[in-house]
Amino acid sequence: MKISNKILGLALVAGTLMSCQTDEMPGDGMGVDNNPNLAGTYMQEDQMGRPAINTVFVSSGSKDEFNVTTPSEQNAAFQPMFESTLLALNPGYTTNALGMDASTFTGALATDVLNVSLDGTTTFYDGTNVLTGRALADDVITVELLLIFGGPDFSENPDFSDDHVDSNDKEFLTSFPYLASPH
Repeated sequence: MKISNKILGLALVAGTLMSCQTDEMPGDGMGVDNNPNLAGTYMQEDQMGRPAINTVFVSSGSKDEFNVTTPSEQNAAFQPMFESTLLALNPGYTTNALGMDASTFTGALATDVLNVSLDGTTTFYDGTNVLTGRALADDVITVELLLIFGGPDFSENPDFSDDHVDSNDKEFLTSFPYLASPH
């Protein structure tokens, strides 16, 4: 399992690098492996450590700013926007199953990183472990909906607390690269 966690970590890094693009200004920097076709200044294009959080909580006019803000600065810059959106989506929000009030929860969400446990269970949420990574089969959207709408014991707002997509449309592979085969 530890090897597969490392492989997943490498895949996440590779995915992050692939989401960056050059501004194609020749001579402004060294490209990867000094490849002249990759020369230029690279800029972050998108940021999505936690799926759908950026999409839901960041206003359309702030998307570009959010996507280039360093995660250590995101809480201060975006937490108020996240809290306002949370309370607009769920005016009755008090705490979630993690015991987080609106300010604490949106502070955690506004820092858009995917934490990874290097020595424990890797999961978005399994009933015990919370945000210790993400396994391929984790139902991330349902977990996020439960934390937003489910209240302290996941029983509130049942109509909004599940995306009703209970599995991947194709089985994951049991060996590397683990992703399901394409359609």
